[in-house]
Amino acid sequence: MSLVGKKFPNITVDAISEMGDNLRINVLDEAVKNNKKVILFWYPKDFTFVCPTELHAFQTALPEFEKRNTIVIGASCDTNEVHFAWLNTAKNNGGIEGVTYPLIADTTRNLSSALGILDIEAGEYNEDTETYLISGSNVTYRATYLIDETGKIFHESVNDMPLGRNVNEYLRLIDAYTHVQTKGEVCPANWEEGKEAMAADRLSTAAYLSQN
Repeated sequence: MSLVGKKFPNITVDAISEMGDNLRINVLDEAVKNNKKVILFWYPKDFTFVCPTELHAFQTALPEFEKRNTIVIGASCDTNEVHFAWLNTAKNNGGIEGVTYPLIADTTRNLSSALGILDIEAGEYNEDTETYLISGSNVTYRATYLIDETGKIFHESVNDMPLGRNVNEYLRLIDAYTHVQTKGEVCPANWEEGKEAMAADRLSTAAYLSQN
């Protein structure tokens, strides 16, 4: 079920800073109390393959997100200790040394379960062992959430494990949403900052289509 248009779940989770400080982060509070947008991106596992390329890509774009009054938060189900070890592993050794935004450690899977982004299939009860056995990796897909200053989710997307994200697309979406917020116009297909937008009516759509 899509969460777009709904408030982000009011759940506080463990996290770690670049310096190794243990944190408690509530993404909804981060948006509302700081009056900022938030981009929360989930990745499957630390010390893997596509994941560090994404974390470094978000780090490279961090100044652009900050210009847009947007907080960047990464997240996986790894522990703070594993996060910190990865933060202290050099980039040329597959690590994320140099990443400065906080990383959520959703070891309880409370938040990822609420978002419905875990790679998990319904299991079955084993009567012999009296346990409920699940199938799947029980780690998150590459899910991304854009949250506005009121805590409302205005974008969500989920990639399968092998598919890395295009960070520039999230900057474009933030620009478009900010344009809607400030100008009251709607943004057509392939809209980018500086391009023409439209009023939300039939005549404006017709005029736009006749020129493009």
